[in-house]
Amino acid sequence: LIWVKRQNQSMITEFILIGFSNLGDLQILLFFILLLVYLTTLMANATIMTVIRLARALHNPMYFFLFVLSCSETCYTLAIVPKMLTNLLSTSPTISFSGCAAQLYCFVGLACTNCFLIAVMGYDRYVAICNPLNYTLIVSRATCMQLVLTSSFCGFLISVVVNVLVFSVPFCASNQINHFFCDIFPVIKLGCTDTNLKEMVIFLLSILVLLVPLVLIFISYIFIVSAILKISSVEGRCKAFSTCASHLTVVIIHYGCASFIYLRPTSLYSSDKDRLVAVTYTVITPLLNPLVYTLRNKEVKVALRKVLSRYSFPKTV
Repeated sequence: LIWVKRQNQSMITEFILIGFSNLGDLQILLFFILLLVYLTTLMANATIMTVIRLARALHNPMYFFLFVLSCSETCYTLAIVPKMLTNLLSTSPTISFSGCAAQLYCFVGLACTNCFLIAVMGYDRYVAICNPLNYTLIVSRATCMQLVLTSSFCGFLISVVVNVLVFSVPFCASNQINHFFCDIFPVIKLGCTDTNLKEMVIFLLSILVLLVPLVLIFISYIFIVSAILKISSVEGRCKAFSTCASHLTVVIIHYGCASFIYLRPTSLYSSDKDRLVAVTYTVITPLLNPLVYTLRNKEVKVALRKVLSRYSFPKTV
């Protein structure tokens, strides 16, 4: 019996990604739309990273974390979008077993890292506004590096656990993943054994990754708002609020979509609705982050204009 089970499991060497196959000829139109969004995302994140790197005015912890977040978001999209675009044009949208495991590992690791980075950015805003005199001492260069490395380490450690939980399930039934990439629940639902315990562990990890940072951000902003309201100058209050507005917008978008998918029982999984939300947090959100920080942040806009004027229109002798 054990030999038969292993034989059946080993028969699955690849998965079929159903994705958007129900759209028929509209897949071509969707391909060009998503390709345009993806190229814009890459360009927007590259612009943010370049401006932060070249503009001395942005060489502080807040923009260092934004630089790392943009880099992480770029890698995050690379793990999912190119394969999704390829499958939209393919008559046989498949992914190998090892490729699926690698995609899930990168996706979960980078997604968790982004959650922790956004929480770290909330802590940075808390220190900057509530303890400005000691800001450079508390959020030093060494501290910034430690926070980023810790976020990455924890993110990919959680990803290892999730990968082990998902791919230790025997896949001896269907190999059709009802999604456009190897996401946690669409893959684990293909298991032919009881996965309730594994799903419970994944749910608890989701709470750790999503709710705990979100609660810490919420507590930070209670102190931040309290400190801002004590500022006597109207201009000072507006400046303080503006530095937090971009971060709060990203928090709402990022945690909102992820919470909708991962903080609920798998019995409520709806393939069509969840695919639409998945497009939001895999394609749209990585584009919104740099746009939000560019359009809502005066310092970034000023630095962008200076960099463009410096390198696009060199002075003639």
